[in-house]
Amino acid sequence: MAADGRAPLYQRIKADLRAAVHRGEYEAGGPFVTQRELCARYGVSTTTAVKALNDLVAEGLLIRRQGRGTYVAERAERAGGPGVLRTIACIVHGLRGTHVSTVVSGVESVCAELGYRMYLTDTARRDVLASPRREATALTEALLSPVAGIVLYPVEGAHNAALLSRIRRHGIPLVLVDRYRTDVPTDAVMVDNVALGYQLTRHLIAAGHERILTLWSETRVTSVRDRLTGHVRALRERGLAVSPELTALRPYGEQAEPVRLALLRSALDAADPPTAALCANGYVVATVARDLVTVGRSVPVDVALAGMDDAGPVDLLGLATVTAALPSAELGATAMRLVAQRIAGATDDPRHVTLPTEVRTRDARAGHLRTVGRERT
Repeated sequence: MAADGRAPLYQRIKADLRAAVHRGEYEAGGPFVTQRELCARYGVSTTTAVKALNDLVAEGLLIRRQGRGTYVAERAERAGGPGVLRTIACIVHGLRGTHVSTVVSGVESVCAELGYRMYLTDTARRDVLASPRREATALTEALLSPVAGIVLYPVEGAHNAALLSRIRRHGIPLVLVDRYRTDVPTDAVMVDNVALGYQLTRHLIAAGHERILTLWSETRVTSVRDRLTGHVRALRERGLAVSPELTALRPYGEQAEPVRLALLRSALDAADPPTAALCANGYVVATVARDLVTVGRSVPVDVALAGMDDAGPVDLLGLATVTAALPSAELGATAMRLVAQRIAGATDDPRHVTLPTEVRTRDARAGHLRTVGRERT
């Protein structure tokens, strides 16, 4: 029995039985395993077997017919019943940003449209090691609880691969949103990040910028790596040098101020300094803008800014000459519709759905920052 040894025994049995039903091992409307058979199969007491069966009946997965035994509920009964098979687990990393919160709104809107309930877990924690653990806890709870499907906005890095694989083996529909995993094949919905990096870079080049500094937040996610791929492609297409110093995949937004300022000074004091900075998101745009003022440079005269999304402090977003508008609500809605298709029985191979982005330009005169009363450093 593949289950989490930390969970109560009846819950582990229940998770196995639920997965078997979803895999089609028991025919809808047909007889289900008896409590005596459960006791023999798992080596448990009658009390434990009855508890597992009673919970599955309460969820609407099974029905009891007086004098005949326990049966698998018909699909229509399960889909329309009040049980928790109409519940979706939405697990996301970082609700503080407008992008993620709007993704959740998209998931929630389709849940309401299709008659599903959604419970939400935010895995973001200050401790870098706590977020993957929080994600593992949320995934385990979803696995052992009777949910119909999972929408997951994953934490940074290749964490919890074994749990994701278990969820797939148990037949629970799982759709990743915003980014995908290269180590675990799952459905995923994201934007065309290669095109995003390419288009923003093309715009900067057309504006006369040939030395472009890239500054990131997360780095160990496919969305960022794909954006960097698009950025490099645009540089090479125009015959521009790809400088490792400018295109390094390194975090910026979460670094301490001395680290950030040292990085900026090193780049700007070079013999051939960058004239533009391509930033991971609106929050990094805002941080870079303040840091440039601190080191005595003006925006956009000394350094033009571009953002890979338009989320961030409203009062500083006008400083970016170009940003990408992400279809955040559509990402969430599309992910939930894909979950619903899997619940309804779609059995094709895992799919990656890619949505287009919109690049928005701003008049560079709309925002301007400069140093007041400080010497250039």
